[in-house]
Amino acid sequence: MPDDSALKYRALLQISEALIACRDRDALIRSLYETLHPLIAFDYLVIMRYDAARRRVTLKAIAGIGNNDAARHDEWPMEGSAVEIMLETGQPVYVPDMSLETRFRPDLMEIYRANNIQSGYWIALTTARGMHGVLAFSSCTPDAYTAEDREFMQHIGRQVAIATENAVAFEEINELRRHMEDEKVYLEEEIRSEYRFDEMVGSGPALRGVLQQIETAAPTDSSILIQGETGTGKELVARAIHRLSSRANGTFVKLNCAAIPAALIESELLGHEKGAFTGAVGQRIGRFELAHRGTLFLDEIGELPLEMQPKLLRVLQDGQFERLGGNHTIHSDFRLVAATNRDLRTMVAQQQFRADLFYRVNVFPITLPALRERREDIPTLVRYFVQEFATRMRKTIESIPAEVMETLVNYSWPGNIRELRNIIERSVILTTGKRLTIPQDDLRESRRAAPAAVLTMEDAERRHILDALDASNWVVGGPSGAAAMLGMKRSTLQSRMQKLGIMRRYTVTC
Repeated sequence: MPDDSALKYRALLQISEALIACRDRDALIRSLYETLHPLIAFDYLVIMRYDAARRRVTLKAIAGIGNNDAARHDEWPMEGSAVEIMLETGQPVYVPDMSLETRFRPDLMEIYRANNIQSGYWIALTTARGMHGVLAFSSCTPDAYTAEDREFMQHIGRQVAIATENAVAFEEINELRRHMEDEKVYLEEEIRSEYRFDEMVGSGPALRGVLQQIETAAPTDSSILIQGETGTGKELVARAIHRLSSRANGTFVKLNCAAIPAALIESELLGHEKGAFTGAVGQRIGRFELAHRGTLFLDEIGELPLEMQPKLLRVLQDGQFERLGGNHTIHSDFRLVAATNRDLRTMVAQQQFRADLFYRVNVFPITLPALRERREDIPTLVRYFVQEFATRMRKTIESIPAEVMETLVNYSWPGNIRELRNIIERSVILTTGKRLTIPQDDLRESRRAAPAAVLTMEDAERRHILDALDASNWVVGGPSGAAAMLGMKRSTLQSRMQKLGIMRRYTVTC
């Protein structure tokens, strides 16, 4: 029958072979437990990670009585723990009688008492790059380990140090691979985006003022709030700011807060771990993480749910967050550019938007003029869009009649540049000759009869409701719907519309 030394030597060989195959700490701790438990009288075996930059210790893997891993992701400061003692002395820490120990913090002592730990041995996991973790043996029996046992444990610790460093490296590589895969998918979606321009078109004073603001703000790293009506080109301005900033080589990540259901927006921004909620079948990297070293563009930030606003504020303040279902703190360094077509100051006064978040995002506001406020740029924009769509559709359009251009310049453009672009695209499709023609029904607003000098109460109410419906793109309910603008319930507005004979006159697509 082999003696104890032979058994330990054989165990070292088995552990060495197992460590070569291990790529994660869970597999490593199971292999260690199964190999060492017959040789050493321990009840718990624990691997902890030490983050020197943050001076924090994280419990990464545990095996022992009942295979208890309820505290797997517990994290605590290194002060008042075995880690601090090992850093000071450069030696392992052996506590033969935990009831007499006075160097550990009270909260750690309470954990040891709750698990009936009477003695323990802590070994630093150290490689050429320094101490990165701890291997701990704990027993429910006082003075459980002889000097020979502790020497054998140190041999184990040296091998585990190399294995855990390799495991960390594999985790980092896998994390980087997942990040690159997610970023690749995101960028492919961006390339397919239909609303893209190569440059900002126009030369009028209103646009020149905006361009000067962009040139002033872009080189800084301050948060920017872009304000303007729907369709004025807020995303185009955000992309210009990104291209002119020091983060131009990073990723431009966008999220339309109005397009994502409130229940999903937290997952979109923070990301989630597998199993974080029903339907979370895998890990997902959020927009905060994707925007690291780049720019995060939050469009329609006024639609961000109130319950999500303090979480965004926290990330903006310290750059830290956790994925849903995870306890690992993630750091992200991004520049925020936000956009809205709503009056955030009014929303703050009405307690629909947090004041502290408003001040955080409104460091440098840029207000985009509506297209009706820069009519001098309309001919340039018309020619630009006609050329774009004629080239794409392989048509030859040589001229734009003066009366057509005059009509386009005089139109009120409630949908701004987006509406102009859509009308020109539709006109190019329908033009059969070499002169641009515009469908008669497209610019009906320019031919409305002037209102009577005095309106009846019913006509005034009808016009007021129609104005609200136009402003909301005929959306009745919701936080940005016509009912909210008019300060009435959705059912009340629908009842008034029915009484006044108001029906949707056309479908808005954008």
